[in-house]
Amino acid sequence: MTIHADKPSLDPAALRDLTRDGEGPRLLDVRTPGEFRTAHVPGSYNVPLDTLREHRSELLHHLDEDAILICRSGARAAQAEQALAEAGLPNLRVLDGGVTAWEAASGPLTRGSQRWDLERQVRLIAGTLVLVTGVAGLFLPGLHLIGTAVGAGLTVAALTNTCAMGMLLAKLPYNRGPRTDLDIVIAALRGTS
Repeated sequence: MTIHADKPSLDPAALRDLTRDGEGPRLLDVRTPGEFRTAHVPGSYNVPLDTLREHRSELLHHLDEDAILICRSGARAAQAEQALAEAGLPNLRVLDGGVTAWEAASGPLTRGSQRWDLERQVRLIAGTLVLVTGVAGLFLPGLHLIGTAVGAGLTVAALTNTCAMGMLLAKLPYNRGPRTDLDIVIAALRGTS
């Protein structure tokens, strides 16, 4: 287990040890429903980051004190950890490297229909915008500045470990899947769904 001073985290091997007998801590996957359906750690519950942030006080009453937060790479899980810690939930840990690290460590995954993950979608949209505006800028002076703005946005995303484009793409129907209903999330956490 890897513990950081301000954000306790867990590596995939430690998570595997904790969940080996099926009695480990609650696993909360904070990715979009579309990402969750594509592949998730068995036994995890999908509580999208937006839902978690918006309804953390309601969710707090249905969460165990010991919870592991999971996302694709760890960034959104760290944001969820901060939101839940501010709401008063102790003993939160983040899976280092998220589902990507879990899969690389040969951790089992429950798989559904395959979709592009958000990071790949961001690369496609950003790259396309830069390419198209760069070429079109040859004919329409100043249009290349859109590509410059995209580059600046990606720089800010890297420095802050957040991504505005990713957050916007997460809201698309392709990524959201069926609407995440708080009552359904709570019923799943209670084990009554």
